[in-house]
Amino acid sequence: MTRASLNKQPHEVASMFDDVAERYDLTNDVLSLGQDRHWRREVARAVDARPAQKVLDLAAGTGTSSQPFVRAGAYVVPCDFSLGMLQVGKRRTGWMPFTAGDATRLPFKDDTFDAVTISFGLRNVQDTDAALREMYRVTRPGGRVVICEFSHPTWTPFRTVYTEYLMRALPPVARAVSSNPDAYVYLAESIRAWPDQPALAGRLRGAGWSKVAWRNLTGGVVALHRGFKEA
Repeated sequence: MTRASLNKQPHEVASMFDDVAERYDLTNDVLSLGQDRHWRREVARAVDARPAQKVLDLAAGTGTSSQPFVRAGAYVVPCDFSLGMLQVGKRRTGWMPFTAGDATRLPFKDDTFDAVTISFGLRNVQDTDAALREMYRVTRPGGRVVICEFSHPTWTPFRTVYTEYLMRALPPVARAVSSNPDAYVYLAESIRAWPDQPALAGRLRGAGWSKVAWRNLTGGVVALHRGFKEA
C-alpha cells in the first residue's frame, strides 16, 4: 500500500488513491460524520451549473462529485489522475466521460469550460499555483472556478479539538473502514499543512482570478473559494 509524502510526488499520490478507490466514498462519509454530503450540496449551489453549460470537475475520483452538475443538465467532464478511481467510476456510471488528467497540465483547449471545480483535491496537487493557472486557462471568459477544500476552523477552541481529531481519532477510524488507512494519515497531515482561507484567496488572485471570495462551512473545517475569469 502506498502513502504519499507532503512532497506530493504525482505518482505517489495517484498510487495512494488507486489503493483507496473501491471504498473511498464510504470512508469519506464515515470520517466526515456525514458532513461530506452537505459540503457537496454547497459546492453545487456555488457552481450553479445550468443546462448546456460545460463543467470540468477536477479530482472527481469515482464521479460522485459530478452527479449534481449532471442533474442540473450541464455537460460534465469528471477528470482525475488516479486511474484506479476512474476505473471504479466508469464501472458505476459508464456513460460519463471520465478523463485522465493532471491538474497542472490539463488536456483541454483554452476557454473551454463555463465552470471549473475541484473538491478536496487541490491540496494533493504538487504545484498549487500551476493548477490554479491551468484552471484559469481552460475556463472561458466570464466563467468561474469553485474550490472546496479543508481549511482552518475560525474558533480557536474548536480548532484545537479538530486538530486532535485529525491526528489521533482519524487514523484508527480509517483503519476500520479504509483499504489503505496509511493514506488517511497523509491526508490528515496535508490538511494541517494547507494554507488558510486568506492565503488561498491570494493565490487565486495571483493566478489571474478576479472577484475572489470565500465562505466557511462547518466553522471553517471546509472553505468554499470562488473566482471569475474576466470577460
